[in-house]
Amino acid sequence: MNFCAARPVGGKFAHRATDLAAGSSSSMKWVNPPVAYMMHAGIPLLLQSGAHLPGLFTPQHPETQVMKLALEGYPGLLAREILGSRSYKADDKAKQTPERLIARKDLITALEQGRTRLDLRLKLSNAQRDALADDATGDTLDAVLCLMQAAWASQHHASGAAMYGLPPHLDALEGWIVTA
Repeated sequence: MNFCAARPVGGKFAHRATDLAAGSSSSMKWVNPPVAYMMHAGIPLLLQSGAHLPGLFTPQHPETQVMKLALEGYPGLLAREILGSRSYKADDKAKQTPERLIARKDLITALEQGRTRLDLRLKLSNAQRDALADDATGDTLDAVLCLMQAAWASQHHASGAAMYGLPPHLDALEGWIVTA
C-alpha cells in the first residue's frame, strides 16, 4: 500500500515486464480487475497441487507425481491482436451491444481462419461457434483465447523449445504471460 500511495494517479501500480509486453493489468491491482487477489488465492492452490510453473516452480519430486503444468494466459493479448481496441464483451447487460456481438463473431472467424501470429486454427462445431458468440460476457471466448495460447506453448514444447516458448530472460519472481 505504501508503494502505491507514494506514486502519482494513473501510475499507482508497478507492472511486470510481461504486463508491459502483453498490455495487461498489473499483478498488484486489487480492483478492476482484482489481479492481486486472484493471484494470492490461486498461486498457493497451484503449488499445493504439485503443478510445474515453467521458469518459476518445479515440484521437488516430479517423478513421483502426475506432472501438472500451469501457464499464465491473458486473453486480451490475442483479442487485441485481432480486434485492435474494439470491445467484444461486457458484464453489464446495458453494454452488451450489437457491435460487441459483431466483434465476437469477427474474433471467432479470425481464430478459425488462423489469422494470428500463433499460426493455429480453431476448429468449432456450429453449436460451439454459436455458444461463443452468444456469451456476451466473453467468459467462454476468453477461455478459448487462453486455450489457444496454451496450445501454442504446447506446440513449442513439443518442437523442443525450452520452457514452453517462454523467454529465457524470464524473471522467476514475476513470471511471464504465454505468447507475450
